[in-house]
Amino acid sequence: MIWEKKGLIYSPPGDGSWKDNSALTPTAIQLNESVIRVYASFRDSKGVGRIGFVDVNSANPEEILDVSAEPALDIGEPGMFDDNGVILGDIVRVNESIYMYYVGFQLVNKVKFLAYSGLAISNDGGNRFKRYSCVPVMDRSDEAKYIRAIHSVLHEDGKFKCWYATGNGWQSIKGKDYPQYDINYVESQDGIFFSKGKKVVENDMENGEYRIGRPRVYRHNDKYVMNFTYGTIDGRYIAGQALSQDGVSWARDDTKLGIELSEEGWDSQHLCYPCVVKTTQGRTFMFYNGNDMGFQGFGYAELKDSSS
Repeated sequence: MIWEKKGLIYSPPGDGSWKDNSALTPTAIQLNESVIRVYASFRDSKGVGRIGFVDVNSANPEEILDVSAEPALDIGEPGMFDDNGVILGDIVRVNESIYMYYVGFQLVNKVKFLAYSGLAISNDGGNRFKRYSCVPVMDRSDEAKYIRAIHSVLHEDGKFKCWYATGNGWQSIKGKDYPQYDINYVESQDGIFFSKGKKVVENDMENGEYRIGRPRVYRHNDKYVMNFTYGTIDGRYIAGQALSQDGVSWARDDTKLGIELSEEGWDSQHLCYPCVVKTTQGRTFMFYNGNDMGFQGFGYAELKDSSS
């Protein structure tokens, strides 16, 4: 695949509001023929994320049509698993509703944070979401003690196919602990109840990786494509790619991702959290974050060649 970078689309206002800075994990869905809605986690000045959206022109994503004035999903009540911030997992149409799988963060005393998966549902076309439950739909388990975070869901073949991050440890780097995680797969009949999954993508220790996550899976021709983001002990935070025939057995080959760091500018240090959307007009876009994990907002690229 060869992607042509188009540039930065949305930059946070830095105004002290709920969307003061960042636009983490941009997650796109085409609302209608003319609008792509990009959901993202906007952070306030304290670093607490709430999910809002940026509507862009599907024919020209550089043109912003609207930015949500209020959160589409706010943080949870005090003491809940999502009381210190939420980021996107995935957006899925289910009949007349839109399901939002999200990751909730909670601060605790002895580790950096805990992160588990919630579900919220919109019945107004995706403007506001109501929690299915105030507790996680994918909670702590023996397979994932600290992080169990859904990031990609395909509703096909009469079931929900889910790829998610699982974290069981912490990596000390320069005296600070960072979460270790990799990627599992599980299926659900209703998209609400989940059992134990199967490990499908692990960190490449030879590359210095200690975390690999934010899997985003989509269909391309006769294959499943997974884009993910990996972090290394020496500070790299970069997207990679794997291919699969069945969505369970994956062959990783980052060289086929087709997009790299820029020499300078907003995505010259980090390139992370890619999300691919195919439009009804036959074009394919990738929305992604750059330096400092989305602090400067998000941009996009367009697929120019997929002969490989």
